Amino acid sequence: MTQVLVADDHAIVRKGLRSIVESMEGWRICAEAGNGREAVSLGLQHRPEIVVMDINMPELNGLDATRQLCEALPGVRVLILSAHDSEQLVREMLSSGARGYVLKADAGEDLEVALRALAAGRLFFTSSVADMVMRGLQKSSGLSESTDLPARLSPKEREVIQLLAEGKTNKEVAVRLDISVKTVETHRKHIMGKLDLHSMSDLVRYAIQNRIIEA
Repeated sequence: MTQVLVADDHAIVRKGLRSIVESMEGWRICAEAGNGREAVSLGLQHRPEIVVMDINMPELNGLDATRQLCEALPGVRVLILSAHDSEQLVREMLSSGARGYVLKADAGEDLEVALRALAAGRLFFTSSVADMVMRGLQKSSGLSESTDLPARLSPKEREVIQLLAEGKTNKEVAVRLDISVKTVETHRKHIMGKLDLHSMSDLVRYAIQNRIIEA
């Protein structure tokens, strides 16, 4: 029985994904998560073979949740769901360790095929994304660090910037990440310096532009 974890912050989407997965013989949903942090926790608890992960989720976005899961569970295969197909997101998806990328608009048609591909150890990309992947691979050697700003942030800094951009206070961020308020303040200072940001509005704008949070 192939175990699948579904992570999406919209219950109706999770319901639709569950319907598709459980219509496949030998497949079952082992858990559902409503945010990225819950996805990591449930992933570590249930150790599914496959995770279907939305990108835009509260608490921890899908790409960073994917990074954490792939580091903790080397055998897990993550399929990213997104309403967007930008080249930057494709690069981020590949660097996060995900094995597939399906547009939400194509999920009804592509999800089963994608899941079976990942289960067989193959990659899968929605057709409109496949060309981006090839272009990205062809020119990846020419990309400098300065052209890929999100990669300049450490995983912990990305967690901090998301929580701050969602409106949480330094104390609330400290509680969520189990670190001190002083450490949060230090991360915040480093983030602002690295990205040349000068206010919280700049930080929120950056988070939206780089799809760390959704507008």
